[in-house]
Amino acid sequence: MEPAPYASSPCQMPEDAETRRDVMRWRVAERARLIALRQSMPVADRQHAGTAIRDALTQESAQTIGIYWPFKGEPDLRDWAKARQNEGAHIALPVVVKKAAPLVFREWTSDAALIRGVWNIPIPPADAPIIIPDIIISPVVGVDQMQFRLGYGGGFYDRTLAAFRAAGHSIRVIGIGFAAQSIPTIFPLPHDIAMDHVILA
Repeated sequence: MEPAPYASSPCQMPEDAETRRDVMRWRVAERARLIALRQSMPVADRQHAGTAIRDALTQESAQTIGIYWPFKGEPDLRDWAKARQNEGAHIALPVVVKKAAPLVFREWTSDAALIRGVWNIPIPPADAPIIIPDIIISPVVGVDQMQFRLGYGGGFYDRTLAAFRAAGHSIRVIGIGFAAQSIPTIFPLPHDIAMDHVILA
């Protein structure tokens, strides 16, 4: 079943102020729990799961790919991305331009110098080309059965996907993470956007 572009009426929470506050408080606690759980995984287990995720991604044939720089124990796709570059693909990393704004994706090559962005995560410099990915591979803090993503709470991915779709770009979103990050629901709100596919290992 294809997920709805946004939270649909059977699964979305009512958009009233009290419910929204309750959901946001729950998300803060659940986010902290899941990040701690991920970081407590033995390195060997994370590496084994990362290999399985990279193997699952080998079927993806897109030539313009948005990935991410691994952070707080996220699966590391950098070797996979370098291999795709060697096959002719263009790889981009997300860049926070400002708070409460969509991300931009700047092209990254494995030999390029990077600078420090938000949370000291490496990003391409300002003169790196902005590109529109065909697919975005998004790390999850948590993911539910409807393929809604629990992230770090900034809302950047939802804003970015909404902006891309409003501009007419059809971009496939693949969420990746570890099996322990699967949860029954994130209690989606109307602004939440479901991913197209999820790979957990």
